[in-house]
Amino acid sequence: MNQHYQHLVQKLEEIVHLNGVMSTIGWDQEVMLPAGATEARAKQISALAGVIHERMTDPELGDCLAALSDEGADAFNAFERCNIREAQRSYALETKVPKRLVQELAELSSRGQGIWVAARQENKFSDFAPVIKRFLDLKKEWAQCVSPELKPYDANIDLFERGTTMAMITPVFDRLKEELIPLIHRIQDHPCQPDASFLQGRFAIDRQESLARKISQDIGFNFAQGRMDVSVHPFCGGSHPTDVRITTRYKDSNFVESLYAVIHETGHALYEQGRPHAMGDLPASESLTMGIHESQSLFWERMIAQSRFFCAHYLETIRAAFPDHLQQATVDSFYRAINTCKPDFIRVEADEVTYPLHIILRYEIEKGLFDGSMMVDDLPEIWNELMMKYLGIQPSIDTLGVLQDSHWSGGAFGYFPSYTLGAMYACQFYKTLLNEQPGIERNISEGHFAPIKNWLNEKIHSQGRLYTPQELVQRVTGESLNPDHFINYLKHKYSEIYDLV
Repeated sequence: MNQHYQHLVQKLEEIVHLNGVMSTIGWDQEVMLPAGATEARAKQISALAGVIHERMTDPELGDCLAALSDEGADAFNAFERCNIREAQRSYALETKVPKRLVQELAELSSRGQGIWVAARQENKFSDFAPVIKRFLDLKKEWAQCVSPELKPYDANIDLFERGTTMAMITPVFDRLKEELIPLIHRIQDHPCQPDASFLQGRFAIDRQESLARKISQDIGFNFAQGRMDVSVHPFCGGSHPTDVRITTRYKDSNFVESLYAVIHETGHALYEQGRPHAMGDLPASESLTMGIHESQSLFWERMIAQSRFFCAHYLETIRAAFPDHLQQATVDSFYRAINTCKPDFIRVEADEVTYPLHIILRYEIEKGLFDGSMMVDDLPEIWNELMMKYLGIQPSIDTLGVLQDSHWSGGAFGYFPSYTLGAMYACQFYKTLLNEQPGIERNISEGHFAPIKNWLNEKIHSQGRLYTPQELVQRVTGESLNPDHFINYLKHKYSEIYDLV
C-alpha cells in the first residue's frame, strides 16, 4: 500500500472511531441520560467535538493529502480515490472553521436538545427562541467560513445534500404545491372517506413493541448488530454498521404511529447495516447524503409498508396482536385506513400526500430566517399562517406547531428539504425496481423481503460515497431526479383509494 495513503487511512480511521463515540453519547443523551446530567453531557460533547476538530485539521493530515494529490488519481482505485476526495473535502471545510465555533455549535446543540424538550412540554416557544437565534448567528458564521461564495442557507443545505441549492429546490417545491394542494382539496371534498375508526382505541404498549420488533426483523434489521429503544422523537443512530440503534415512541391510543415510525427508522438502519464496512471504517464506506438516507426510510415506510400487498401479508399478524379492535377489518379497509389523506398538525404523523407541504413550510421558514425576511419571535404566527395556507388547519398550541420538531434544537438548518427529496428518490427507485423485478409485489404479499433488501444493498447501500447523489440516482434509475414519478404515483394511488374521477 502507498505509504502516504496508509498514513491517511490511519488518521481517517481514528476520526471515524471518534465520531462513533460522539454518535453513541448522542444516542445516550436522547434515550438514557438522566435529566439532571444535561449540563455535564453538553461539556463532554463540546470537549469531544474539539478533539475531533483537532484531528480533522491536523497539519500532518493536510501534508498527507497534498502528497497524495501530487501522485495523481490514476495511482489509486475508485475506493481509494473516494477516500482521498472525501478527506480533502472535509479537511478544506474543517480548516476554515475555528475550533471555538466548532465547540460552541456542539455545546449549543447539546443544551438545545434539553431546552427544546422542556419548551415542548410546557408549550413555551419563548423559552426555545433564544436557541434558534443563537444557532442562526453561528450557522451564518459557519457558512461564511466554509463557503463564502454561497448564500448562507445554501451552504447549510449542502451540508446535508451536497450539490443542492435553493435554486434547484424551490422550483420543484413550487411544482409540488401546485399539484398537491388541489389534490388534497379534491380528496377532502369527496363524500366517500375511508373508515379508520377501528384504528382508534387502547393498544397495549408491550404488544405494539413486539409487533414492531417482528416486522423490523422480517424486513431485514439485524438485532444482533442493532437495538430498538424509546425516545421523544424517533431516530436512527449508532456508531458503526455493527452497532445501529433505532428508536420510536408509543401511544396506547395509536399503534399505527409507532409501527410505521419503526419501519421508517428500520429503512435508515438497513442502509447503515448495508454499508461496505468490510473495506474499512473509512469515508468511502459511509452513507451518502440525508436525501438518499431518507429515500431508504421512505422506500420501506411508504412504497412497501403502506402498499396493499404489505397489508395483505400482515393483516392477520396485526389482528392477532390487537384482537379486540381489528376483527372486522379487511385487507381493503385496512389499506384505505392507513392511507387516509387528512391534514394533520404533526409532520411525523402526516400522510404521504400532505407530508411534502409540511416540509415546504419548514423550508420556506428556514429560507426566511436566513435571508432576514422572517424573525424568530414571529415564528409561531408565521407557522400557523402557512399551515392554514397549505393545509387549511391551524394548531391551537405551539407544541403542535413550531415546537414539534427537534431539528432546530441541534442547529440542523437545511435538513428538512432532504425528506421530500428523499420521497421523490424513493418513488423513482421503486419504479426502477418494479421494472427490473416485475414479481416484487408478489414477494411483498408473501413476506419475501430479501430480494428488495438485496437490490437496495447492491444498488445503493454498497456504493457508499463513490458517487454524488445526482450521479447515484442517474446510475440506478437511468435519469436524474424527476418529480413527475412522485406526483403521478400520488395521483394514481389516491385517486384509486378515494374513487376520484
